[in-house]
Amino acid sequence: MYTITGKVKGIIYESDDSNYKVGLFRINKTDKEEWNIHIGKVVTFTGYIGELDTESNYQFKGDFVRHKRYGFQFSVYDYRREEITGSEAILEFLKSPLVKNCGEKTAISIIEKFGDKALEKIKESPNNLLMIDNISEKRALDIYNSVLSYDSRDKEILDLKNMGFTMQEVMLLIKKYDDSAINIVNENIYKLIKLISFKRLDTIYLKNHEYDTDIRIKACIIEVLKRLSFNTGSMYSYKEEILSSLRSNFNIYDIDINNYLEELVTSNELVIDGDKYYLKDNYDMEVYIADYFNYVNSLGLFNYKDLDKELREFEKNNNIIYDSNQENAIKSCLNNRISIITGGPGTGKTTILNAIVNLYIKLNKIKKSNIDSVVALLAPTGRASRKMSEASGINASTIHRYLKWNKDSDDFLINEDNKNYHKLIIIDEVSMIDTYLLSSLCKGLTYNVQIILVGDVNQLPSVGPGNVLDDLISSDLFNYCPLDKIYRQSINSYIPVLAKEIKDKNMDIDFTKKMDDYNFLEVKRDYLKDAIYQVVKKSKDKGISVNNIQVLVPMYRGDNGIDELNKVLRDIYNPLDKQKEISIGDYIYRENDKVIQLVNDPDNGIYNGDIGYIEKIEEIKFPVKKESITINFDDNRVIFSRSDMINIKHAYAISIHKSQGSEFAHVILPISLDYYRMLYNKLIYTGVSRAKKSLVVLGEKKAFLIAVSNDFTELRKTTLKERLLYNIN
Repeated sequence: MYTITGKVKGIIYESDDSNYKVGLFRINKTDKEEWNIHIGKVVTFTGYIGELDTESNYQFKGDFVRHKRYGFQFSVYDYRREEITGSEAILEFLKSPLVKNCGEKTAISIIEKFGDKALEKIKESPNNLLMIDNISEKRALDIYNSVLSYDSRDKEILDLKNMGFTMQEVMLLIKKYDDSAINIVNENIYKLIKLISFKRLDTIYLKNHEYDTDIRIKACIIEVLKRLSFNTGSMYSYKEEILSSLRSNFNIYDIDINNYLEELVTSNELVIDGDKYYLKDNYDMEVYIADYFNYVNSLGLFNYKDLDKELREFEKNNNIIYDSNQENAIKSCLNNRISIITGGPGTGKTTILNAIVNLYIKLNKIKKSNIDSVVALLAPTGRASRKMSEASGINASTIHRYLKWNKDSDDFLINEDNKNYHKLIIIDEVSMIDTYLLSSLCKGLTYNVQIILVGDVNQLPSVGPGNVLDDLISSDLFNYCPLDKIYRQSINSYIPVLAKEIKDKNMDIDFTKKMDDYNFLEVKRDYLKDAIYQVVKKSKDKGISVNNIQVLVPMYRGDNGIDELNKVLRDIYNPLDKQKEISIGDYIYRENDKVIQLVNDPDNGIYNGDIGYIEKIEEIKFPVKKESITINFDDNRVIFSRSDMINIKHAYAISIHKSQGSEFAHVILPISLDYYRMLYNKLIYTGVSRAKKSLVVLGEKKAFLIAVSNDFTELRKTTLKERLLYNIN
């Protein structure tokens, strides 16, 4: 590591959110003789750095590097402003723009009076400046405040660094809290959890404090409850679970936890209900959903007089004949305030929804121009919402976009104080919706609505905590329309049948038998990757495009995992030719690559699970050299920087979890004992039910049968059902 001293000549680039800077620095001193050749020269510097001025001398610590694209530069790991000493340096400082209302003449007078002690005298008291002729009280106070302000930011940075924060973290705190950062850290460092991970905060706290302070124990209890909720999907925990997790995660033993729990209740962070311990937010979310659904459901039935007549006409116009079960679903959903429709692939959910939407529009005499202000079609993912829109001919949206999610603040602009006023709300893929998202949606809706929830109870549960679809159904309070009958397109169509047999754990038909839309290829695990490669290659040779075929894999790691498969499958559809590449961490991305978005980004109209293609990789040279990666998500072109690509992965193979809410024309599903931790019924069912036209399962029969028979599911501790029933009674 080297130390260079000099002055900042200018800033080329500055990040809006992290204080990351690229600038120019003139070197006037180095600590290594071999680098003295750079004295007097201007070098480009990069790093996380606070406010800089062009008047002061700075000391940068870091390394000289030669970037393969940007050339020679100095990477700053640490920095400080050099102390101003000596009459000449103090004079230059006082007459600079950094000191308000001073000027050269006054600066000279101050130096003549106090000499090398000038800054000490100013900081001691503004009254000292009144000893100099022609300095008013206002001017003295301006000079005094300027000198103190100049010192205070440097002291805050130094104090935070000495506590153990990295320079990047220091800049993040100062950007967010300005002069209050050090006070927040001293009061309770764990309040910074939204900016810095708990692990880092805890490490820094333990460096500066005793091990088991009250502040730390309470913070660890809240962190334990968060982890238990996220890892198990539960809304509450038991005391024994909390104590066990405190011991295993934070080495906290032999404490009287009851006092701490009561204090957390008093501070409104925890709710205790009998032997159940809730994060306050978790408790409030369940209560809000129960109150909202019960109230809406209590508003009474609708009664459309011409419903039968209009349904017959709709059947005639669309060449459809609904059976009694489907007809009952359509009528009851239109007449009830809240309805739930569930069913697997091939059971006609889309057809029924199409009828409900069109009949609702006609029965309520809604003009075409007003549909979007009356009817809201929603889904948790972008692909699911687009599927709804294509099926109905009406605009659909993700729930996050509908609620106007603010990525920076992680809250919704549509809320209790700013509601939407749609009358009919249809929500698809409800099994994917967690308690937080459903409660947020309820807050953004009025009570004068009809809500239709659509899902598949046999799919994987939501990633976030809760079990809302199951709880709403099992409460038996709402109109429930389960669809079980499969409507096949041909006598030899097997995908919907296979999904039902997996769901029922009853494999009536030999699942290794080839069908019109299905094939099982028995392959030993050592040859599985090669077999997948051959199947995908043959599919391409048959004219199946990369956007119509999807490999779904239970796990990321291992020789047959997602990461390894993406490396070999990319060479089928996008072999390296003349397209540009960019290396980011362990991954290399090239133009035309198929990729998947990993997080919601409503600002750019892309969401977790959206699949796109890299259209262009280019280098931008102004105002600072950087890469620009353009990704096309269904004609929505989004430009990514290098740092943004952390939210992107290759998508020739993706996880079954990420495939929820999507359908693919052709699915390839490997099943191997290598995936033993992920071989369970709901996972395999979800993978199979993603296939629309054809499904190839390849791997070991034993592994497939284990997955079908394994009814493993993490028991989610929720109380939404109980709250719904309690409020009714």
